Amino acid sequence: MSVLENQVGLDPSEKKDKKEKKDKKEKKDKKDKDVPPADAVLITDLPSDVIKTHGDAGDGVRIITDAPKFRVVPPLNFCPVEKHLYRSGQPSALNHSFLEQLNLKSIIWLAIEDPQDSFLKFIDENNINFFYNLGYDSIGSNSWDGLSEASIKQALEIICDRRNHPLLVCCGMGRHRTGTVIGCLRKLQGWNLASVGEEYRRFTGVKGGRILVELLIEAFDVHTIEINPQVAPEWLIR
Repeated sequence: MSVLENQVGLDPSEKKDKKEKKDKKEKKDKKDKDVPPADAVLITDLPSDVIKTHGDAGDGVRIITDAPKFRVVPPLNFCPVEKHLYRSGQPSALNHSFLEQLNLKSIIWLAIEDPQDSFLKFIDENNINFFYNLGYDSIGSNSWDGLSEASIKQALEIICDRRNHPLLVCCGMGRHRTGTVIGCLRKLQGWNLASVGEEYRRFTGVKGGRILVELLIEAFDVHTIEINPQVAPEWLIR
């Protein structure tokens, strides 16, 4: 018996039991790690035309010969806001197959900069209504300028007409300009300012929100928005 065993009062049998328990726990942990998540897509779930068995002996090794044709990759900062209403940063070509599944009828573009050509092509090919330069003249403006009240008002009145849905609200990164409009929409829905601010900051990243954006949301007068109950979305008038 070692000096350490004498000090802690362990005999050889107790030490052996502890070691066996430790080994069993390590084996169980390893087994749990090997189990895929419940929503994982396994190789066996892929179409048979993109998988072939390796070797003539049928050793069970499978090789993926082609990438899946359907890719579901949402845009940066994508999130549903309400039924048939979404928000995001500017979509890239990688995101187009995802957007096709939303059957968008309209897109609101809030950035001063022009969208990418691939995004404009996607909008044109899918006959999507494109709203841009809302309520302001972009001449002399820059990307750090906040939205004007006229811009916010026009964007909200488009959102409040379900004939424009499904609808995506977006800007370059889907953070401050998109967050301003969605924040004012939440005020229109009756949210308290603490909840509005928390949602806005959730999309701003590690740098946090802009105090001017939160002040603009707080000061915006939702009573200036004209809502037609006959065409308003159900989630707004309930």
